[in-house]
Amino acid sequence: MAAAGRVQSEDQFLCSICLEVFTDPVSTPCGHNFCRSCIFEHWDKNEIYQCPMCQKAFDPRPELYVNTFISQMVAQFRLKVQHKPNISSSDQQAAKPGEVPCDVCTGTKLKALKSCLVCLTSYCQTHLEPHLTLSGLKRHQLIHPVENLEGRMCRKHDKPLELFCKTDHTCICHHCTYSDHRSHDVAALKEEHEEQKPELKKTAAEIKQMIQERRLKIQEIQRSVELSKNAADTETAEGVEVYTALMESVQRSLDQFLEKIQEKQRSTEKQAEDFIKELEQEICELEKRSTEVEQLSGSEDHLHFVQRFTCVKAAPPMKTWTKVSVRPPSYEGTVVRAVSELKDKLTEDMKKVVKAELKRVQQYEVDLTLDPDTAHPRLILSDDGKQVHTGDKWKNLPDKPQRFSEGVCILAKQSFSSGRFYFEVQVKGKTGWDLGVVRESSNRKGGITVSPQNGYWTIGLRNGNEYKACAGPSVRLSVQSGLQKVGVFVDYEEGLVSFYDAGSSVLIYSFIGCCFNHQLLPLFSPGLNAGGPNSAPLIITPVHTE
Repeated sequence: MAAAGRVQSEDQFLCSICLEVFTDPVSTPCGHNFCRSCIFEHWDKNEIYQCPMCQKAFDPRPELYVNTFISQMVAQFRLKVQHKPNISSSDQQAAKPGEVPCDVCTGTKLKALKSCLVCLTSYCQTHLEPHLTLSGLKRHQLIHPVENLEGRMCRKHDKPLELFCKTDHTCICHHCTYSDHRSHDVAALKEEHEEQKPELKKTAAEIKQMIQERRLKIQEIQRSVELSKNAADTETAEGVEVYTALMESVQRSLDQFLEKIQEKQRSTEKQAEDFIKELEQEICELEKRSTEVEQLSGSEDHLHFVQRFTCVKAAPPMKTWTKVSVRPPSYEGTVVRAVSELKDKLTEDMKKVVKAELKRVQQYEVDLTLDPDTAHPRLILSDDGKQVHTGDKWKNLPDKPQRFSEGVCILAKQSFSSGRFYFEVQVKGKTGWDLGVVRESSNRKGGITVSPQNGYWTIGLRNGNEYKACAGPSVRLSVQSGLQKVGVFVDYEEGLVSFYDAGSSVLIYSFIGCCFNHQLLPLFSPGLNAGGPNSAPLIITPVHTE
């Protein structure tokens, strides 16, 4: 009887079928206890005699007898509940944050002592008394106080969720095992709880790892943003400097142009002023002579007349102005010459900008090696995989999927799917070639139309002096004679492919706004031999910066 005296919770005396305190408790051969009427009714409804708790089957149907020991403990529990001393409201504590409050209390909410799964209500000691004394309420199932009681009840059977269906991965009540979850793999929540505990630790560790990974990713993104900001600030400063210099050049050119125009105008005005001044002086002199002639015309003094008229006639002759004129200056070609000079100046400035830009992209140099498995059968490679030229004979090579069958091309072994890369190729002494990058999945068999639409971003030379960008349609390029080395730069994320004259630091052409979503491989085509003039090889060379 000492064991009975230690029983403190009604939960230990509840039948798992009716969820009430045992009435005539009986024990199954597997050791679980039920009300006698409950287990008999359960077996009467089912063809298989199973324990509702552990699902153990019995054949034939076992004989069950009232468990006197459990009956005595139930009786002791009922007696103890009936004589349990009352606790005054003043001795009870108000519910603290995180504790379950009594749902019945008004004003100050006291700490709940029990929650009823039938009433779906939590009670303090005072409001719990009816459940301990009234016969109708004594059959209700009381548990330790919890929140969200509705969520602990089966919505279909209005019974507590005490089992876990491993088949459907959901919590169920005992009645569910007779209907929707019949013959499913079912376990008590306590057993499932113990089973899932190790998984919880593993899940907690995984979550912490994921949190750490995401924090590191945040730091990585923040570093990227900081690097981007620094790069943007640097590029902005350099851009402002370049554009300021260009604007100053334009302004100086404009000032010089205006000064030339104004100088011509000032010269014309000065010439006109000098002519007018001289003419005004002669007019003044002629007016004086005119006045004297008028005076002499009325004179009767013969001596005076002859003397003065002789002086008038002896005056020096005046300048002949018939052929004198002020011609407006010619401004024809002034604007053209000024703009031409400005263009030359801007071209020089542009060369400086491109040279600086080329130095920046050259830092993304990659070491490339030609891939013989992609080479057209007429191509001949050097032992180090850095040179390729076209031979006159077809080699007997296996027709691999990656090999070009008609286009006299070869690819590099290295491929790229992000970031930036740069390489240089010597084209000295050649009359025809193609260079660029190609999408790894692009067609290499049969006749190939080289264009961005087909996954090719290339430029080329034909007939020794015809340069073109294979932009679909082709774009004629203006390239200075003597091109010996081509630099190729790719920015995968920006969708940019640029080609440079690496010798004179001139930008030849750029494909912009490209959409890269596959691996890219550098492409080389030394062109047909054409009887010998185009026999020089394409050579992948290391970058040499000044």
